[in-house]
Amino acid sequence: MIEDTKTWGCPLDEGIDEDRGGARDADLAAALPGDFLARHAADVEAAVREAAATEILPRFRRLADHEVDQKSGPHDLVTDADRLAERYLTGVLAALLPGSVVVGEEAVHADPATYEAIRGEAPVWIVDPVDGTRQFVHGDQGFCTLVALAHRGVLLASWTYAPALDQFATAVRGRGAFLDGERLRAGSPAADRELRIATSHPDYTTDEQKRALLGLRTDGVAPRPCGSAGLEYLAVARGELDGTAFSWEAAWDHAAGLLLVEEAGGAHRTLTGEPFRITGGNALPFTAARDAATADRVRELLRRAA
Repeated sequence: MIEDTKTWGCPLDEGIDEDRGGARDADLAAALPGDFLARHAADVEAAVREAAATEILPRFRRLADHEVDQKSGPHDLVTDADRLAERYLTGVLAALLPGSVVVGEEAVHADPATYEAIRGEAPVWIVDPVDGTRQFVHGDQGFCTLVALAHRGVLLASWTYAPALDQFATAVRGRGAFLDGERLRAGSPAADRELRIATSHPDYTTDEQKRALLGLRTDGVAPRPCGSAGLEYLAVARGELDGTAFSWEAAWDHAAGLLLVEEAGGAHRTLTGEPFRITGGNALPFTAARDAATADRVRELLRRAA
């Protein structure tokens, strides 16, 4: 559901939702220097748009064979667009917030130790330059660029851009989620409809996780394989999808979207009932859903089948 409020989001000193822990959220935002998000959220959006305009869209449906490589296998692809967009964003984001670090998917692939920065003391930018690379390679519009800002494991802000669809979603903790300037409200699923759940592809799950996901094959639930994780989270925040059930932890796939879902009124749960932690150690699979009741229902189906 989209509520018509023609703003990117409210200023840092206004509009905090006290019912959702506003005082705590204000303290988290204060962990950044001064009014960083109020001053620079638009700069981050501009950087994401520029990365897409210069490095991603010019290669969309124009990739040469030498611009596409495999990482772990034929379904795990990387392109020049991924590498160059991440390189650009890394430079801009680090300069915007001195003392911050950037954890990008391709940098972690080159040096896995880079991922440890998510658990550190410095503010961290979490970047997926092209989420849905397989779709991008095949000329499908279902891909996006994801950026999140976190501090000590807490998500503070996120940016989700689907350039081929011309959609830009943003969220700031305690201040709501927005799509192209309009407030997002996830709402709740209709009681008389099947739950629409996007799930991990079987190729990316362990035998134990496959058993858990089979719990969604029951009356009242309609599971399907997921596409771009970032766009699935956006669909939950918009109320177009009831939930997700994912079996991997890579923070660049989840960070931006989980904050969107939270700020749109949704919830997320691991298999043991806790919220998903971007720092890792989660019981998988986990779910994100339009509301807490749906998250609890999906989590219980997964738990019983595991």
